[in-house]
Amino acid sequence: MDTFTHDGLTFDVTDRGPADGPVVVLLHGFPQDRTAWDEVTPLLNDAGLRTLAPDQRGYSPRATPDGRSSYTLEKLLGDTLALIDASGAQRVHLVGHDWGGAVAWAMAGRHPDRLESLTVCSTPHPKAMAWAFRHGDQARKSAYMLGFQVPWLAERLTHKRLFGIYRALGMPKERAAAYVARFPTPRSLTGPLGWYRAMPASKAMRQSMLPGKKKAPSSAPRPDRRITVPTTFVWGARDAALGRAAAEKTADYVSADYRFVEVDENHWVPELQPQVVADAVLARAGSAS
Repeated sequence: MDTFTHDGLTFDVTDRGPADGPVVVLLHGFPQDRTAWDEVTPLLNDAGLRTLAPDQRGYSPRATPDGRSSYTLEKLLGDTLALIDASGAQRVHLVGHDWGGAVAWAMAGRHPDRLESLTVCSTPHPKAMAWAFRHGDQARKSAYMLGFQVPWLAERLTHKRLFGIYRALGMPKERAAAYVARFPTPRSLTGPLGWYRAMPASKAMRQSMLPGKKKAPSSAPRPDRRITVPTTFVWGARDAALGRAAAEKTADYVSADYRFVEVDENHWVPELQPQVVADAVLARAGSAS
């Protein structure tokens, strides 16, 4: 298939590999699109896996609604579930990077019955992120999220600095230029920024950045919130946006088989280390089969 529908929207999707192979769903991050997986998918297809890489809500031309309420987590999860249903698979191997990783963690937490395995690139578990806002330097690294809340101005400033943002996080020049061309105007970033605006900075982040009395939350994870799906977390040790404190804390929130793969890279792991990502997925797909 090359499209699927949900919530009155039509999403573009790249469907590759054997039609009867185990299904791998790949969710891109910000500000990217489905081409983020272009070097990963051939490696998975050659191993007999069917890959589905969608342009997510706010990125597909026919799936870019207005308003922050259109980009809530419930909406994003609904999109992913609709894609899984459209694929004909009952359970899939889910892979996510950056914001796609945040959706992947939520899927594993709320809909584990639809997943065979979980592979997340760069993005720590959300509870680990909240912990790191208070116990590490994640609040400083994530301060830009507050600026993204400002309508109109955030689009203009982000668009102006877009090439530099990609490069600062390690994106190769040619790939950065291709993404800049993908978002030709400030308005083209409104949908992607809607993800941030629908999920304002967490309470833990606000408390860590604002003056006043601060009460440190308990570091003990709640057992009922742990991930029960076999999980691999691939993280770049030089990631300028997502730090080590949250990356290492993530293990506390997975009760299933868990593997932490650290690579000597910056943020854009699918583009920078496609073989590592593919190997992580294949290790899970093989064991799940």
